[in-house]
Amino acid sequence: MKKIIFLILAIVGLSALGWYTKKLISGDGHSDTELIEFAVKDTNKVDRVIITDAFSNRFEIIRKGKEWTDAKGGCITQSSVSLILDAFAKITLKGYLPEKSQQKFVDLMSTSYTKVEIFEEGEWTKTWYIGPAAQDHLGQIMLLETAEDGKSAYPVMMSVSGMYGVIEPRFFADARKWICTNIFSLDMDEIASVDVKFPKEQHRSFNIQQKGSRFKVTQNGKKLSVVDTSNVFRYLQSYRKVHFDNANYELKANQVDSMKRTTPFCVLTVKETKGKVHKLRMFKIPTKELQRNEFGDLENMDMNKFWCQLPSGELVKCQYFTFNPLILGHVYFPAMEESFPKVK
Repeated sequence: MKKIIFLILAIVGLSALGWYTKKLISGDGHSDTELIEFAVKDTNKVDRVIITDAFSNRFEIIRKGKEWTDAKGGCITQSSVSLILDAFAKITLKGYLPEKSQQKFVDLMSTSYTKVEIFEEGEWTKTWYIGPAAQDHLGQIMLLETAEDGKSAYPVMMSVSGMYGVIEPRFFADARKWICTNIFSLDMDEIASVDVKFPKEQHRSFNIQQKGSRFKVTQNGKKLSVVDTSNVFRYLQSYRKVHFDNANYELKANQVDSMKRTTPFCVLTVKETKGKVHKLRMFKIPTKELQRNEFGDLENMDMNKFWCQLPSGELVKCQYFTFNPLILGHVYFPAMEESFPKVK
């Protein structure tokens, strides 16, 4: 009798083990554990990431030594990369979706998701498919695909340890959000010359030439009568940290092209001692209401920001607060005002 009871218990135990194993195996033959291993064990090995959003925008970032660049080697915001690597390292399982809602999210994510392809030491290792936010907005519904195990059949809820919120905002494919805001980061001894031209106000144009410890400051080709060397130092030190304010989210391509064909109010050209040249073309932004400029005159122009064409051709918005120390030469060289038009 005892043997029969033992046999029955053994059969029940084996059946239970079989059922449990079946539950762990997904429809494509992979274990539950394999399909939630979103995390990257060593983010130092990650050297390439491709992000594609639901609108088919695609952006690629590549590790170059200690820095990251875009696919063409261009400068990108390093802090955004840090947030991505942080998510790779700290992502964790938040929970499984109820069985009755799994197919709903499978169908939803078949048409709308953010795709993140991860490469380690030159080889693709896994892809994240980021879907909608979890119901409590403290996580994200995601699918995983790996080189070893293929793509999971059903999504799960994931979160980032130590973070309250959704994951998707860290992964964007809009190139404008990645662009480096830095324009100048030059020490004084790295600058060979600066040329500031105001096409419609030539009296405000000036030029600085630096040769060793000697400086030459001219206004429309004429050497200024008096120049305080300490003011030249102050002026050139303004190029240590210069950033633009915003990328262009307002003007369409035809509007950008049209603006570039107009005459800029100022052209700033900086030549480095190593030969590299930076040329910026600046355009005023029209307004409906009159605003008072730095000289006290009223204009239908925005007095806080202007459009600037970078050397790359990109159009960005800049602040006068940042650029006035670079383009208003009379602040440093009062002798320039001798050639200014007389105020009536």
